Amino acid sequence: MSVIIKPSWYVVHTKSRFENVVHEGLIKKFIEVFLPKVLVRSRRVDRKAMIRVPLFPGYLFVKSDLAPHRHIEIVKTVGVVRMVGNRSGPVSVLDDTIESLKIMTAGNGKVYTGTKYQKGAPVLVIKGPFEGVVGTFDRHGKTGRVVVNIEALGQFASVEVDEDDIEILT
Repeated sequence: MSVIIKPSWYVVHTKSRFENVVHEGLIKKFIEVFLPKVLVRSRRVDRKAMIRVPLFPGYLFVKSDLAPHRHIEIVKTVGVVRMVGNRSGPVSVLDDTIESLKIMTAGNGKVYTGTKYQKGAPVLVIKGPFEGVVGTFDRHGKTGRVVVNIEALGQFASVEVDEDDIEILT
C-alpha cells in the first residue's frame, strides 16, 4: 500500500539574480512554481521605468510532494542553491501564505518586506544630500523614508533619507 502525500509549498533559495532562470527551469520540468514580484522604479539613472522585481530576492516557492525523484529534479535545476529547511528537511509554507502573497503581488500597490533592513544593520547612504554617510538602520520613517543613526562620541545623530538611497553593508 502506497501513501499519497499531498503536495505542499516549499521555499527554494537561488543564486543571486537567478530567480527568473530557476523559475523558467522549474516550469520546463512541469513543476508548479511561484515567484512573487512587485513593481518598483528602476534604479538605473538613465531610466524612470517601472519594473517588476522579486519580492524576496534569492527565493521563490515551489509546490511538490517531495517524492525523492521530484526533490532531486528541483535541487538539480540550474541556479538552485538549496531548499530552505532544517535538519529534518525542507519546511513547508502554508497554502494561505502563498495565496496571500499572490493577492498582494497581483496588483501594483506598494508591498513592504520586513527583513530588507533590520534594526542595527550597517548601511551606506548611496545618493542624496547625505551620500557617503555610514551608519546603522534604525527604523522606517514616513512613507518611503528610513532613519539612519550615526554614532560619534558615545552619542547618536540621526538622519532621515529615502529608502532607495541606502544599501546594506555586508
